[in-house]
Amino acid sequence: MCPCYRLKPEVRYSIFIIHYSLFIQSVFVSNSDKLKALALAVIQTEMQAVAALIQRIDEAFVKACQFMLKCEGRIVVIGMGKSGHIGNKVAATLASTGTPAFFVHPGEASHGDLGMITAKDVVLALSNSGETDEILVILPLIKRLGVPLISLTGNPKSSLAQAATVNIDVSVEKEACPLGLAPTASTTAALVMGDALAIALLEARGFSAVDFARSHPGGRLGRRLLLRVCDIMHTGDEMPYVNATATLRDALIEMTRKGLGMTAIVDNAKHVIGIFTDGDLRRTLDKQVDIHNTIITEVMTAPCKMIATECLAVEALTVMQTYKITGLLVADTQHLLIGVLHLHDLLRAGVV
Repeated sequence: MCPCYRLKPEVRYSIFIIHYSLFIQSVFVSNSDKLKALALAVIQTEMQAVAALIQRIDEAFVKACQFMLKCEGRIVVIGMGKSGHIGNKVAATLASTGTPAFFVHPGEASHGDLGMITAKDVVLALSNSGETDEILVILPLIKRLGVPLISLTGNPKSSLAQAATVNIDVSVEKEACPLGLAPTASTTAALVMGDALAIALLEARGFSAVDFARSHPGGRLGRRLLLRVCDIMHTGDEMPYVNATATLRDALIEMTRKGLGMTAIVDNAKHVIGIFTDGDLRRTLDKQVDIHNTIITEVMTAPCKMIATECLAVEALTVMQTYKITGLLVADTQHLLIGVLHLHDLLRAGVV
């Protein structure tokens, strides 16, 4: 009889748990190493597929760019299945980088959506095999329109490649899928080549960061590059200011009423003389001044930082950060008060 059976049941159970835990741990470690190895193999395969594209940046690539640059309409991207997903992304990248483009599903194209393609457009077709039925069916109609057809295929001798005005070779030696079936390296190669086209066109068009921001007004970059001080500053009755003859008490009432933690000090013509802020108030109270009789010009900060209405909001943020202040007066070149800007305004606008 096994010596273990001479032990008490609870001891035998503890030994079993220990052995089982060690077994599970060994299996987990083994599977963990295997999973890492598989992932690294996928990345290595796709890296090789992308590296091979360097040799494909040739005259065909240049001609494709030239056709797209001359396009008076839009780049119409088509693709089926996984190539369609890649095509959707390529169309989006083109559109956001200065080359108007949209995606058309080839299956829907033969049922009416082909009418979205005009004689001024350029068609960009993606198909790894180059024999996608849904694309081949509409090729005669695309040809009849007389529009340039650029193809990205994994087979330069395929029907699509032969029919194209320009074919760019995006073939891969093998898929990252161990079965060699799931589109992996091939879709990565097509995506990278699509990005290469988009960025080459971006540079050729002189597309700038401001242009990019105009097509991304909802994003943080768009707000930082497009939003100006005049778009978010306080004006009119919202603008806190007092005359140079006002007392400290008057200034405090104005600051409280407008709720911006500051007030501008202006002359009779509304030209800026200085500013009084929460920080100035703390320093003033330390001196135990009479708030009823002290004239505001005696305790204000002058000269003060000002900014022009046409400046970008991000420039105002830079000034605030540089001088460690939370408010700015907005004035023209003659120091005429136009508005007031607070750090909270920049926060609400998403500039910060």
